[in-house]
Amino acid sequence: MTISARRGLIWPNLLGVDLTSVAEAVVRDEPGAFETFINEAQGRSPDEMSAAALVLSSSPDVQVNELLGNLLFYIGACDALEPLVLRVVEAFERGEGEAWERALLLPLQDEDVRAGLPHRERLLAAVPADSWLYGLLMVVDLEPLMVLHRPSGTGFEVTIGGIGDNFQLHTLLAYRLVPEHVPGEPPLESWVEAASVGPDLQPEGGIRGQFELSDGFGDTIWNEGRPSDIPLFEGRRVVVLGPPPYQRSWNAGRVYPMMTPLVDIARVLPADEAESWLAKVRS
Repeated sequence: MTISARRGLIWPNLLGVDLTSVAEAVVRDEPGAFETFINEAQGRSPDEMSAAALVLSSSPDVQVNELLGNLLFYIGACDALEPLVLRVVEAFERGEGEAWERALLLPLQDEDVRAGLPHRERLLAAVPADSWLYGLLMVVDLEPLMVLHRPSGTGFEVTIGGIGDNFQLHTLLAYRLVPEHVPGEPPLESWVEAASVGPDLQPEGGIRGQFELSDGFGDTIWNEGRPSDIPLFEGRRVVVLGPPPYQRSWNAGRVYPMMTPLVDIARVLPADEAESWLAKVRS
């Protein structure tokens, strides 16, 4: 585990020091406490870090709250999350959100934090729709998706989560489906790594699209959108895959580098069920 820091001198690194005591020193803004906390937090148990996080959550300082957010990314949702969220949303409500946005950008890339996020609706109302934070608030997790491949007449129930945009969804659907379930040229390994957990987000030569995506109503699903934008059709989000009308490519595999995506084929539809769905959706 590595937790970033941006200020402070270094205290002596004492073995066995109580992490909550160091957190209290961080809150008091004692010289060197910030860096010492970073050093001492490495390898600590979740319970120790949760207790220290609760201490950090009492601070009104923006950098301390960024440190708290980094800590929450590693330990998940805990009691310290609500004070952090309230500080961020209040900052946005008084027009100072830009300085505070970073405090939630890393923790919201963790599924457990997203699942336990308090005051979500208040955040959505306060955060600008064109911000990185808003994009994280719109991420869906364990979301059922009906995927239909019109050229082959096949269909799939897919579970998705942790996906930042439809560019990423496009690549990972191709990875799961081609060529095992539908014909075509599978995406390159470098594209899949860029769209999942690989270190290189922008593979050389870019990433090429395999399909044209449309929803159950026949409207285009734009890669620039998000899975949450896909409308419900008969109670579920539907993605219809067709041949691309032209070659399209993009540079980055994923928007949020620390967020682990999920695209899992839960069920392959029997031929008659796939045919029934394809007959219902619009082309």
